[in-house]
Amino acid sequence: MRKEYDFSKAVKNPYAKKLKKQVTINLSEEVITYFKDLSKETGISYQNLINLYLLNCAKERKKLVFDWK
Repeated sequence: MRKEYDFSKAVKNPYAKKLKKQVTINLSEEVITYFKDLSKETGISYQNLINLYLLNCAKERKKLVFDWK
């Protein structure tokens, strides 16, 4: 490993805008367990599974149907 590196000719990452943004979210134990179990079946991390599910909902513009009683 070098002691110093020259980044003067470095190029900005063209994919930087597509990177994920870290957030904090509170999920029920039931949701976490569901996605962790699904993770074991698929080999995909539960965080990525949650992201994929939410991304699918966003792309398809799914609306949550609920009834406050």
